[in-house]
Amino acid sequence: MLTDDFIGYIRGVRRYSERTCEIYSDVLARFSAYISGEGQCISDEELVKSLEPAMIRNYEMHLREDLGLEARTVNLHFSAISSFCKYMLGRGILQANPVRHLKRMKENRRLPEICRRSALEDYMQETSWYASREALEEYKNLKDSAQEGDSAVKMLHDFYSRRVSRLIISILHQTGIRRSELIGLQIRSVDLKRSALSVHGKGDKMREIPLTSSLSEEILLYLNAAETMVGRARTPDEPLLVTDKGRELYPVYVDRVIKRELGQTGGMTGRKSPHVLRHSLATELLDGGADIYSIKEMLGHSSLAATQVYTHNSIEKLKNVYSNAHPRAKRGGKNGD
Repeated sequence: MLTDDFIGYIRGVRRYSERTCEIYSDVLARFSAYISGEGQCISDEELVKSLEPAMIRNYEMHLREDLGLEARTVNLHFSAISSFCKYMLGRGILQANPVRHLKRMKENRRLPEICRRSALEDYMQETSWYASREALEEYKNLKDSAQEGDSAVKMLHDFYSRRVSRLIISILHQTGIRRSELIGLQIRSVDLKRSALSVHGKGDKMREIPLTSSLSEEILLYLNAAETMVGRARTPDEPLLVTDKGRELYPVYVDRVIKRELGQTGGMTGRKSPHVLRHSLATELLDGGADIYSIKEMLGHSSLAATQVYTHNSIEKLKNVYSNAHPRAKRGGKNGD
């Protein structure tokens, strides 16, 4: 089917993330079900005939009024269908993109959610022991004495889980990489001599991110713990981070770690997700005087517009400082004493 060919194209040639491929596949399946009227599969011929402005506009009304979806989600459907149409233009199946001249819904600007710096510092302080050399030595001693079925085995797994969880938080917050980029890290991605992390980002683009000395040390100690846990030396092309069973991380695992670890920290309110940690780093760098172009390169944004959204958080923070500190602001801007 054309939709299967398209998904294979964006996955294999365009190198879209697996999450994006899943979203686009779901959108096209829902659009096809809407066309059939009964949720049945339709032929490629029927799908091509339906790709005209009036049908797509009716589909938009269905998403908005029947399903009650937000503007951002509706526009995501538009983007997926538009990409599919561009693909068929390239193959000569369509003569024009029917989505091109359709007006997208206006979205309300949402400021990125961030974690309070003090709350993150509290978490790092509370879990610092798990990133220490003393903890590694204790872990190795526990490993040597553990027997099959012994309670020490459970302690080993619990200890390792805490150590890898702490490192997940550290890497996400200190480098600002995406969840998919974290999962894709290999041991060879870390250059401890140069204190740099090589990241395979969106669009098959590579970028390097500097590592602090503390994070480099934490990664080095973790690598020791991981080899002790799996019971062998690991090769450079193996995943950097693995579960307590020695398996590669997966999206749900990372999400659960974030919610569990940050949920136990006092003062940590709001959403707890990998992207919130990414937003937090960007905002902290901007507030600290970092150049927005440097932040763009570090985050791997394809355009400056994606990075500029963080300036809004800084403006809101400035407004609060102004309102609380400026004498005229306290008087509501009125003249006189």
